[in-house]
Amino acid sequence: MTKPAQDSESSPAIRITRAVVFFNSRSGRGKARRYLSSIEQEFCNRGISVDIIETASADDLAGHAQRQIQAGGKSLFAAGGDGTCQGLVNSAFGYDVVLGLIPTGGGNDFARALGLPLDPIAALRASLEGKPRAVDLVKVRTSDGREHFYLGGGGVGLDAAAAQYASTHYRNWPGRTRYIASAIRAFASSEPLRTRVTLESAQGESVWQSALLASVLNTPTFGAGIRLIPTAKIDDGLLNLALLEELSAGRLLRLLPQLALRGSLNLPTLRTFRVSKLRIETDPPSLFEGDGELLGMTPVEIEVVPRAMNFLAPQGLQG
Repeated sequence: MTKPAQDSESSPAIRITRAVVFFNSRSGRGKARRYLSSIEQEFCNRGISVDIIETASADDLAGHAQRQIQAGGKSLFAAGGDGTCQGLVNSAFGYDVVLGLIPTGGGNDFARALGLPLDPIAALRASLEGKPRAVDLVKVRTSDGREHFYLGGGGVGLDAAAAQYASTHYRNWPGRTRYIASAIRAFASSEPLRTRVTLESAQGESVWQSALLASVLNTPTFGAGIRLIPTAKIDDGLLNLALLEELSAGRLLRLLPQLALRGSLNLPTLRTFRVSKLRIETDPPSLFEGDGELLGMTPVEIEVVPRAMNFLAPQGLQG
């Protein structure tokens, strides 16, 4: 039975006696595997029994997670990046569980939004010393009728094309450089997409327009710390739509130094909206990505699910 997530201010710290850690053997160039002994020792030092389970795919993770939940598992940790965390969320949604995140991936944008350190062991300590925080999820229904949840950023156009390159050609590049290189490669081969975005709160009929990028974010950053919507929050019951109609090659070249060094993204032509529900159509149909994972084809219907999942997070921090 689904239990609503509690507000972080009223949620007490929980006592964990047993935990399960799912680690992605491919995430972050195999980074999670290098930390396994330290992760196990951290739980042991706190008197917490832990099972560590290797997963090789989203389906593999889902199968293991479901078995652990059915067996009574209440404290589930994802050791990986945003995609690994997304896979655990899709498996655990609707169950009375608390999730933890040990950031060992390439992006780790949701870990940033939770206020976790990016060092995996420091993040684990902060989580175990913190308390549950209720966060919003983004629900997407793709053209085939399937529903998916994601946590951070998703979209079509340049966004989805860059995600494809990041998961293939540039998979082993470190951190933000992976996403910047992927975006440059995608930009070189992408054309603005004929797009129609319909907002639930919009007055009048939506229109088709040319868009290079149409992204829907729950977190302030994407692509390993690139600040697209700095004011976004993961628990305000709203999503952030970003529309970019065009971007010149010259402008992109001028952006690269600040992107690489600071993760800042100053785009005067970027339009943003705060929404709770929307629909994105493209002509022709195109891929939609969420948290770097290709989820399906447009048209897509997207909505926020407020405070739908509890994550262990440092006390007193807001994303």
